[in-house]
Amino acid sequence: MRLDIFLAQKYPEYSRATFQKLIEAGRVEAAGQTVTSPSVNVAENDDIKVHFPHQKTFAKEIEDFAKNVIYEDDNVVVINKPAGVLTHMKGSLANEFTVADFVRSRITANDDSFTKSNRLGIVHRLDRGTSGVLIAAKNSESAKFLTKQFQDRKAKKTYIALVAKAPKVSAAHIDLPIGRNPKKPAEFRIDPKGKSAITDYKTLEVFDDGSALVELKPLTGRTHQLRVHMAHIGAPIVGDVVYGRAGGRMFLHAAELEITIPRENDNERKAFMAPLPNDFQAEIERRRKSK
Repeated sequence: MRLDIFLAQKYPEYSRATFQKLIEAGRVEAAGQTVTSPSVNVAENDDIKVHFPHQKTFAKEIEDFAKNVIYEDDNVVVINKPAGVLTHMKGSLANEFTVADFVRSRITANDDSFTKSNRLGIVHRLDRGTSGVLIAAKNSESAKFLTKQFQDRKAKKTYIALVAKAPKVSAAHIDLPIGRNPKKPAEFRIDPKGKSAITDYKTLEVFDDGSALVELKPLTGRTHQLRVHMAHIGAPIVGDVVYGRAGGRMFLHAAELEITIPRENDNERKAFMAPLPNDFQAEIERRRKSK
């Protein structure tokens, strides 16, 4: 069997195209020799090793990242994710530290189907530019338990955002479906044929330059939901290069997550909070003082 096909069948979480790139990059060995042609034929019992870039130990990054832990027990770890850090790898195998790499370092469960995933323990995600509360599972049963709460809309999330222009209505319930933009597959848009997307918001403070601080409560969890909804009503999030204007970091912060965590005897409802990052708070103060 061709080497790229063999590897794609052995590791179904990755595409054949991904393995072709890894092979051509010299990251695959067969019988102790580096192979650079995806078309090389191999047998099932051949000694084949794949050097995945994301399997780097990241020892220093993990040690530093531990300061972001809000809560941890045998089943879950709750993190205050800094802006700029990926939640998990998105299909590519770039050599970049992610939250999933940190979660992997906290897991002791012997569960191959769980620990081999490159999205290890990730039950929801925050965009790279979004900071704040993120919960991850440390075993497969906890992952199922948490995932179901997000699917059933029983996990309550609260975000704080700085928007470029105050909404015309100070508080509202947005119920507008969202779908992928066929002309730009990495982006989303309001689409009558899209998936249900619901957001409640209220304006907390309006600044002299017309920008505002808003509280956002997504009742669904669509990709880019808050960013698309706020842009649609004419209040794009400051720093959102996709749905607003470029300029600095994106000021969107997951301030609170209310969710039930699994316990051996009795599950417990908890609310986890993360304060605004220093640069976010500083930007608010700057706008308050600006005349």
